[in-house]
Amino acid sequence: DDSPFINWRGERSLDALLAEAGITSIQGIDTRSLTLHLREFGARNGIISALDRDRPSLLRRAQALPSMQGRDCTRDVTCAQPYTVNADAASTQTGAAPLRVAVIDYGIKRSILTQLAHHNMQATVWPATATAEEILASAPDGVLLSNGPGDPAACTHAIATTKQLLGRVPLFGICLGHQILGLSLGASTYKLPFGHHGINHPVKDMQTGRVAITSQNHGFCLDADTLPQGVAPAHWNLNDDTLEGITCHHIPAFSVQFHPEAAPGPTDAAHLFSRFRDLMRAAG
Repeated sequence: DDSPFINWRGERSLDALLAEAGITSIQGIDTRSLTLHLREFGARNGIISALDRDRPSLLRRAQALPSMQGRDCTRDVTCAQPYTVNADAASTQTGAAPLRVAVIDYGIKRSILTQLAHHNMQATVWPATATAEEILASAPDGVLLSNGPGDPAACTHAIATTKQLLGRVPLFGICLGHQILGLSLGASTYKLPFGHHGINHPVKDMQTGRVAITSQNHGFCLDADTLPQGVAPAHWNLNDDTLEGITCHHIPAFSVQFHPEAAPGPTDAAHLFSRFRDLMRAAG
């Protein structure tokens, strides 16, 4: 039924809009009860069906869905071929030549590339399976390890490539890229009972003592107790006391679990792109 509308300016119902966009929705459930269930038992697979209405059948299908643990999803979401995003015109007015950044695409958000361009960087985006030799042959000033889905420990190709890049070029990791950097350094990861999602997570910068409100979307975490010598915790989540960032003392590399490029979202951590730029200039 297309009436009544939620707003007097509405031209059609929410149901009609969702149907036109091909988006599945549900109604008539106790969302508070569902939230409490997930809080007690952790994140889990679910299934929505408009055709199969048999509860035992749906339960079997939900239980058969693959777990996120052990899944390398980067090959499914990465780009097929390298491509370049130039620095934007405003950033080049400083007169400084744009820095060349190789971005390894594990499922990158466009807003990361926008931030690089805004900070006077020219980004060449590489598929997740690109080798260290291919990337270094392009003579980048730095390498950014992007965000992406899946279990970081299953991304063995990405970990191997990052190990070969360590100490040879400045590195900046975001979200999955943060986890891959940590794994390449010898640390371990684990699955969070409740993933971090949303735009209101308080994170403390251990160097400055300042707290930033951050955007997050991840289900795995670096284990702080497994960080090797020469790698220090740099950011902490004040909600659940989990590791949110690392910095390396002996090589030019750092990473954060949250999204400094949030769009839309808080911009408290956008300065990290300037830090990456400064790290590359100091190394050059």
